[in-house]
Amino acid sequence: MYRSLYFIGFATGYVYLIKSFQDQKKVEALERQNLVTQIEKQALENDLVQSQNNYLRSQINPHFLFNTLNFIYNDARKKAPMAADAIMNLAEMMRYALKRPEASEMVPLSEEIEQIEHLINLHKLRTANTINLELEVTGDMFGLRFPPLILLTLVENIFKHGNVSHSTQQALIKITYEKDSLNISTINMINDNKGKQTESHHVGIDNISKRLSNFYGNDYIFRYYKDPLNRYITEIAVTVVNPLARLNR
Repeated sequence: MYRSLYFIGFATGYVYLIKSFQDQKKVEALERQNLVTQIEKQALENDLVQSQNNYLRSQINPHFLFNTLNFIYNDARKKAPMAADAIMNLAEMMRYALKRPEASEMVPLSEEIEQIEHLINLHKLRTANTINLELEVTGDMFGLRFPPLILLTLVENIFKHGNVSHSTQQALIKITYEKDSLNISTINMINDNKGKQTESHHVGIDNISKRLSNFYGNDYIFRYYKDPLNRYITEIAVTVVNPLARLNR
């Protein structure tokens, strides 16, 4: 009897181990399949974005475009200096957009800041310099790389949804890099007359969250909120090691 019980127990254990092993292999196979599916989905999305970018770029002959803008700029420089400045800022932003890298690549942060300056200048020209906004950059940005279009999206949101003409509450874009820590913040009064644009505002914010997650995983901080003074505030904090830091000294 004991021998029978022993063999029965042994057989039961063996069957259990075999079944556990088979179940584990099934789980691993499902996990591999899910991973392959996610990779294929991401590849398709990247291909779609790239195809859209290539299509848009193919619609314009950059050489012809910039030659024409340069001609208009030179013609307007003496007759309408403000219009000439607007043309130049717009041309630089278009030039940057046309040479933009793949969606999965980072770009020099200094180039993104330069595009912000062009955008601010365009709005100043458009509003006869009535906007109350300051761009504050602290730290050495040389060699520093960052995901493209995040800064531009934040600044575009300020102009679309914020009150940048408030007499006492200045809008602020602050970029600071110190000891491998990059901090980006924006502050602006909320324009209550643009309540209908709230949905599009959140689309831009959601896109920023997704892009930060794609590049940094969980190693970043992104906050956005309204404070008691009716100001909209965004804050980004990431650790960025600059490989060219030693060359800057």
